[in-house]
Amino acid sequence: MQEFFDNVSRYPRYLISFSLGIFYNAIAPLIPLLKRPTTAIALIGAAVAFFIGLSFILRAMLGLT
Repeated sequence: MQEFFDNVSRYPRYLISFSLGIFYNAIAPLIPLLKRPTTAIALIGAAVAFFIGLSFILRAMLGLT
């Protein structure tokens, strides 16, 4: 039984490692774009627009006001 719990306790560490790896691979190509002011403004604007749109969509889906 102890072996089972040892195995199950490894899953959260795997989930964190997996999530950080995906996040890093998604962000790494965008870092060079932040070095130029023009593309940095566009990238930040796109990120803000994405989160605002996501919040509107979730509010509409969940019926929040």
